[in-house]
Amino acid sequence: MWCILRGWRRGSLGPWGALGQHWPRGIRALASERPRIGGEYSHVVVGAGSAGCVLAGRLTEDPDKRVLLLEAGPKDVFAGSKRLLWKIHMPAALVANLCDDRYNWCYHTEPQPGLDGRVLYWPRGRVWGGSSSLNAMVYIRGHAEDYERWQREGAAGWDYAHCLPYFRKAQAHELGAGRYRGGDGPLRVSRGKSGHPLHRAFLEAAQEAGYPLTEDMNGFQQEGFGWMDMTIHEGKRWSTACAYLHPALSRPTLTAETQTFVSRVLFEGTRAVGVEYIKNGQSHRAFASKEVILSGGAINSPQLLMLSGVGNADDLKQLGIPVVCHLPGVGQNLQDHLEIYIQQACTAPITLHSAQKPLRKVRIGLEWLWKFTETDIDDFRRCVRLTREIFAQKALAPFRGKELQPGSHVQSDKEIDAFVRAKADSAYHPSCTCKMGQPSDPMAVVDPQTRVLGVENLRVVDASIMPSVVSGNLNAPTIMIAEKAADIIKGRPALWDEAVPVYKPRTLATQR
Repeated sequence: MWCILRGWRRGSLGPWGALGQHWPRGIRALASERPRIGGEYSHVVVGAGSAGCVLAGRLTEDPDKRVLLLEAGPKDVFAGSKRLLWKIHMPAALVANLCDDRYNWCYHTEPQPGLDGRVLYWPRGRVWGGSSSLNAMVYIRGHAEDYERWQREGAAGWDYAHCLPYFRKAQAHELGAGRYRGGDGPLRVSRGKSGHPLHRAFLEAAQEAGYPLTEDMNGFQQEGFGWMDMTIHEGKRWSTACAYLHPALSRPTLTAETQTFVSRVLFEGTRAVGVEYIKNGQSHRAFASKEVILSGGAINSPQLLMLSGVGNADDLKQLGIPVVCHLPGVGQNLQDHLEIYIQQACTAPITLHSAQKPLRKVRIGLEWLWKFTETDIDDFRRCVRLTREIFAQKALAPFRGKELQPGSHVQSDKEIDAFVRAKADSAYHPSCTCKMGQPSDPMAVVDPQTRVLGVENLRVVDASIMPSVVSGNLNAPTIMIAEKAADIIKGRPALWDEAVPVYKPRTLATQR
């Protein structure tokens, strides 16, 4: 039996750190290639991932829009057919996708001083659906307070009351619509239903340890233990490609290209007018009469901004990139979730480990930490001890074997800290590298309307614009961001749900 405890760390990544050393090949050869002229569109969207597919689907609902969607990776269906690629759409094939460079950028971080200098693997989707085609399909929105914090950090109009309606708009929950759930959106969401005795025992043990049971982790009370929601429908992964892109492909307002590597945004002065991209070894240009929208994610969007001359002017000049706009926040403020595995042996032959060998790991319990504030190690030390407390409860006694990781010999603060440094890993949730905020914030990259500061007709819409990382998996909030941005781009009034009740613990002492 396995338990994941994930905390998150906040940091800053210089623009030539992990973003710079792992650029795809061929960038420097672009200057010598003569571009061929392509068509003109109202909007060019770069990246058909969790956000880009949403934008393609929503913007092409309007007959006056003509959208070009460019994706560096392949389709999520077999070539020349509409049959789904089984490895992407079968939930049990999760690990296979995370290791397949046909659908994955396969990035790696710089060595991390706080983690014994280890280099962490960073898979990112490179296929229709992006990381929503590779992820663990967990649908967790984050806490209401995350979005209140966004508002305080300068993202005006992105508080919980303005975000919840877009979570609902996106969602078609199998349990139906409600105050916190959507019932008729494109994104299919299901509730975990496992009746496995270890799952039941784990939830009972959590309650015995003093934790509440929550009926809906995305509803009134996120705190506590319970069943997670999943982006799975009728046994298949429900990516944003399934939810938003495939239904829009037949529209005359949408052109979707694959295997296209966008090398830079084209500017006339400080006005974005299109993009240059490579397809089949040839350089092309596509022009946007309205806007260029970057939806490449927290690594590729700031990378493309810098290649296009938008970033820290000193860094760009050192690399010989002409400066269009000095915007020092580009590529900074990188935030990610950190996770660690606590393993307990099971004395009964009922675990899922042997039944799901392709997954290698069975992930059962989940608890999220949402402090910054440099206290990661102390927080993880508490996690180890709280997890041990849960495993020690009566409900798990019939199944409880010896502790496998970190092991019962690891007891002191120093020993636990060493375990965390040696074993903690990224949860693959990079974010915040094109921070949304007010123009007065020197590190802000986009304003609350998702427009890139200092230039015209250019937006960023993806997880990179989060002011700070939310306390949950990033796919659900990234989809929400794109839904809300689509209304902004269309000029529609923002949806708003005033005074939605949210659980708050009576005292900090009762909040485990």
